Amino acid sequence: MRRYIRLPLIALVVSLIALLLLAVAGQHYRLYERGWFNLKSWWQPAEQSMGLDQYRVVLQAKPIDGLDEDISALTFDPDRNSLFTVTNKQPELIELSLDGRILRRVPLTGFGDPEAVEYVGPGSYVITDEREQRLIRVRVDDTTLFLDANDSEQLSLGIGLNGNKGFEGLAYDSKGKRLFVAKERDPMLIYEVHGFPHDNPEQPYAVHVVQDRKRDSRLFVRDLSSLQFDERSGHLLALSDESQLVLELDTTGKPLSSLSLRKGFQGLEKSVPQAEGIAMDDAGTIYLVSEPNLFYVFKKPTD
Repeated sequence: MRRYIRLPLIALVVSLIALLLLAVAGQHYRLYERGWFNLKSWWQPAEQSMGLDQYRVVLQAKPIDGLDEDISALTFDPDRNSLFTVTNKQPELIELSLDGRILRRVPLTGFGDPEAVEYVGPGSYVITDEREQRLIRVRVDDTTLFLDANDSEQLSLGIGLNGNKGFEGLAYDSKGKRLFVAKERDPMLIYEVHGFPHDNPEQPYAVHVVQDRKRDSRLFVRDLSSLQFDERSGHLLALSDESQLVLELDTTGKPLSSLSLRKGFQGLEKSVPQAEGIAMDDAGTIYLVSEPNLFYVFKKPTD
C-alpha cells in the first residue's frame, strides 16, 4: 500500500517542482510582463504609438556581401541618405546603401571594441568603445581615409564597468541635445548624456548623465542591442537580440508597441538570428542588421 501512496506523492512533488521552475523561468525571461503587454496592445492599442506591430518586412535576410567581420549597430545619415555601421574585431566604419550594399569602408585606429555608431550632425558621428565605456566623436567627409581615436573628442563614463556587457547602443535627440546610451545587461540600463558631443566652443564643457530607473524597470526584454530615437514623436525604440523584439517607449518611458523578430510575425519567413542594430529614416522606414551580416527593411503599409 505504501508503494502506491508514494507514486502519487512523487508525481505531485515533481509537478510542483516543474511549476516552480516554469514560474522562475517566466519571471527571468519577463514572459508575464510581455504577455500582459501583448494582451493590452491587442485589446486597446495606444493611440499615440508608432504602431510597430503594423510594420511588414519588405527585404529580409539579405547578405551584406564583402564582409568577413560581423557588423554591429546601425544609424541613418539624412544628409547622405545612407546608413553607417561598425565592425569591432578589425575595426571599420562602413557606409551602406539603403538596400544593404557596401558603399565605403573607413579603417578605425585606437577605438578598442567599437560596438555602436550614431549620426549626430552633418559629417559627425559618435562611436562607442564597449569595454572601456568611451564615447568617441568623429568627423567624416568624402576625403576621409581613416579615423584615429586619438585625434577625436572623447568622453569616458566608466559607470558599472562589466567587460563586454557595456555600451551596446546609441540614439541621438537632435532637438533635446541628448545622447541615449544603452548598457547591454547586468544591469540593463539606458543613460541620457547631456553636453556630449560639445558643439559650442564658446560655452564651458559640461557633461550631465541622467538615468531613468522607472523607464528601465519597464523594459521587459532580456538585453539591449541597439537604440533609435524618433524625432517626430519623441519616442525611443529599443532593440533586444535575446528577446527578438523592438520595443517602442513614449516620452515617459512607457512601452507602447512592439515589432517581433520571430518567424511568422511581420511577414518574416525565418526568425532574425541575432539582431545587432536598428535605424530609421525620415520616412519612418526601419532598417535592421543581424549577425551573420544580414540586412532587413521594414515598412508600415500606407493604406
